[in-house]
Amino acid sequence: MIIATAGHIDHGKTLLVKTLTGTDTDRLPEEKARGISIDLGFAYLPLADGGLIGFVDVPGHERFIRNMLAGVSGIDFALLIVAADDGVMPQTIEHLQILDLLQINHGAIAITKADRADAEQIEFVSTEVRELLANTQLANAPIFPVSAMTGVGMPALLEHLKHNAHTLHRRNNVGQHLRYAIDRAFSVAGSGTVVTGTVFNGTVQVGDKLILSPAGHEVRVRGIQIHSRASDQARAGERCALNLTGADVDSVRRGDWVLAAPIHHATQRLDIQLNVLAGESRALKHWTPVHLHLATAAVTARVSMRRGESIAPGQEGRAQLILDEPIAALHGDRFILRDQSAIRTLGGGVIIDPMPPAIRRSRTRDAELEALAAPDFETVLERRASLSQHPLDIAHLETIFNILPDVALPKYVTAGFFLLGKDRRWALHRDRLNAVKSTILTNIQTFHRNQPQAAGLELEVLRTQVASELDPDAFGHVLRLVIEDGTLELSSGLVRRAGHNTTANSADERLWQQLVPILNSAQFNAPPLRDLAPLLKQKDAIVKDFVYRQMKVGNLYRVGAERFYLKATMATLAAVAQATAQAQANSLFSAAQFRDATGLGRTLAIEILEALDSITVTQRIGDARKIRKDFVPLLGAATAPPPPARPPNAAGAVTAKATTQKPRPPFRNSRY
Repeated sequence: MIIATAGHIDHGKTLLVKTLTGTDTDRLPEEKARGISIDLGFAYLPLADGGLIGFVDVPGHERFIRNMLAGVSGIDFALLIVAADDGVMPQTIEHLQILDLLQINHGAIAITKADRADAEQIEFVSTEVRELLANTQLANAPIFPVSAMTGVGMPALLEHLKHNAHTLHRRNNVGQHLRYAIDRAFSVAGSGTVVTGTVFNGTVQVGDKLILSPAGHEVRVRGIQIHSRASDQARAGERCALNLTGADVDSVRRGDWVLAAPIHHATQRLDIQLNVLAGESRALKHWTPVHLHLATAAVTARVSMRRGESIAPGQEGRAQLILDEPIAALHGDRFILRDQSAIRTLGGGVIIDPMPPAIRRSRTRDAELEALAAPDFETVLERRASLSQHPLDIAHLETIFNILPDVALPKYVTAGFFLLGKDRRWALHRDRLNAVKSTILTNIQTFHRNQPQAAGLELEVLRTQVASELDPDAFGHVLRLVIEDGTLELSSGLVRRAGHNTTANSADERLWQQLVPILNSAQFNAPPLRDLAPLLKQKDAIVKDFVYRQMKVGNLYRVGAERFYLKATMATLAAVAQATAQAQANSLFSAAQFRDATGLGRTLAIEILEALDSITVTQRIGDARKIRKDFVPLLGAATAPPPPARPPNAAGAVTAKATTQKPRPPFRNSRY
């Protein structure tokens, strides 16, 4: 359990911690000289069962509220301290407001310096404190009058703290990536950079490779210490020191995080739910400059709202923070806003989306934010189910909620979502998925009815018509589900009804019956397009339109700029390429080897190979090629014919084409 002190300056916070733990948390020479806490101090109280209570002692002076805010981030328990002789003071009130805005609901109140006040004064201060707590998260916190000097009340307070250390629900460290907030960084001779802080989520182990965020530097955990003792790991809810390699001490500062790589995402925009303190004199308006305190980070920012909107004192509302420098944040993180001069606390709230799109708010975005405002992952999915029209960006959701994919997967299924995509993962509710599949079928039927001779509807046009909110990868996943049902087919980027025939008219049928024998007789050496019109006794434009339509439906394949091959012929050529590759020791074959196997000229052989490359049957690797995938599912079954014979020479050996060469004249003035 981690406990933070809170309260006005000189109310005895540091002395109380020293009495409880034996550690003086004032470590700076200036703190010793002035007798006040300036920066955070840390102490530990070992428990009999091996557990540990960590104390964060915060400064009480109003000038050091920034340090106080860094200290109360990530704590489990607040120890509000009020001196019996002074009673409630300004920083008592402000510190309590901060604790309440951070939703810290476990704590106790210590009325210190009880030896300096009589029973009546202690009762008065206790009543004053109880009234102050009335409408806060700590309304029911117990009050302990104590004296660190005489020991009065200390055993009861100590016993209460130990009881809470055993009974408070331990923070979850399973199913989440590591998140560690840095509050100090320094260099140790022989070890290098050392940071101290709190493990917010997950677990860190020696040897882990992590990211220093928001800078994005990769670091490795060289060592871990908890209460000055070496440890192999530290878990959520524990304070520890990390010895890091990969970052020098000058590149690390309070406010940085050590994160697992999947949740590293520097951001300068935060969608938030904001509460303005009731004591403010005016409403918080658009573009108000503020200081943002989130975990141990402190940055300047501006509050962005819609035109005409504001948040009145004591009210809450939605807004966006535009930060002057990047930070790391996640959904559910609590924050505090202070004014431009960092003199007073304005309010605080919770982060809804730490990675919002840079767009104007719309009704759709408002509905998404309403869903994201839920406190837990399951409720967000339930709310998003009602927004089934819109896909769920899984990577974004898992990042901002810090949930592992295998932990999230059954939650998607339970909420009725279907996962799509590969490069970017989406989830679509089953109701919307079924609607998209049905609309795809309807649109293709309408397209064929209106344009019966068209080979099919372009894939991107279909996506725009049916589900423009889905990226091409996710839409392709949905389309494949329809294709697997055998209803549609996809070829050359065109979607059509399975078995759709663009040559259903008699003129096209007659032309096809004329073309097939011509191409079959040509075998591997199909005539160029310019020669087909005379052979078919048709105009060039008619033949060109016809062969291109046949190519779109997959009956013909283009080779080079102007040759077209039957699908069966391409299958046979693919079989020749496969046989040529299998004949080589390393399964790589050259264009010359393919040329010899087909009996074609070099130029045409290369054009055929390039056509096979384009349909991913072959793949070029340098000056050679390999078979990339089986051609049968695409082109149909075929067997390679035997290679063509070449005329033998007088000795019976096959030779290259004979060439004639004129004898060279003798060298003039030659001495040889």
